[in-house]
Amino acid sequence: MSAAAPGTSKGAHGDAALKKKKGPGALATAYLVIYNVVMTAGWLVIAVGLVRAYLARGSYHGLYYSIEKPLKFFQTGALLEILHCAVGIVPSSVVLTGFQVMSRVFLTWAVTHSVREVQSEDSVLLFVTAWTVTEIIRYSFYTFSLLNHLPYLIKWARYTFFIVLYPMGVTGELLTIYAALPYVQKTGLYSVTLPNKYNFSFDYYTFLILIMISYIPLFPQLYFHMIRQRKKVLGHAEDYSKVE
Repeated sequence: MSAAAPGTSKGAHGDAALKKKKGPGALATAYLVIYNVVMTAGWLVIAVGLVRAYLARGSYHGLYYSIEKPLKFFQTGALLEILHCAVGIVPSSVVLTGFQVMSRVFLTWAVTHSVREVQSEDSVLLFVTAWTVTEIIRYSFYTFSLLNHLPYLIKWARYTFFIVLYPMGVTGELLTIYAALPYVQKTGLYSVTLPNKYNFSFDYYTFLILIMISYIPLFPQLYFHMIRQRKKVLGHAEDYSKVE
């Protein structure tokens, strides 16, 4: 489930910076800064590509094709975040980060790439737009946090935009998986039927339905977790402004 993208840290590179813990060494910090700058630039390229394609075509239909390659590249590049947690340069859960990263990679490759019939669906543009805005903010947040110069505007955006972007992304993801179901059922994509020498069967169609069902318990938990995080991180500043 990639729903965590709009609202959660997907590895908490930036949120971890808020904790009063010893940070990574100088070399690791330099590497993380470079990584996050590159990822920010990559998602900016995707954003610019979407805007340019829209202006050129005068329509939002089929914009996925204009950013397909950079989307696959930079979304797959997020796999490094799992490694960052595993080697300890980012103090976040490997399991949680892996789940959140892999859910997006799964939607990018195992659904949108594999079922080409859904690539022209408006739902794809919905989650791509949500991901793009979220990632530009997220990686900018990480970069400035590592440099100890985090502008309040970026922090505010990090803990505010998810209120809209998270439901928007989840809606696009669910609609895209739903649109893929008939084609998966018809073609038997990634399914394994019996009999075979391994005596093993797998129904990808059913697997996708189970993934959709998993959004029901997971979405509220992740969403309200970020609501609580927002109150924790921004609450004091907003209370202060009211006093002023």
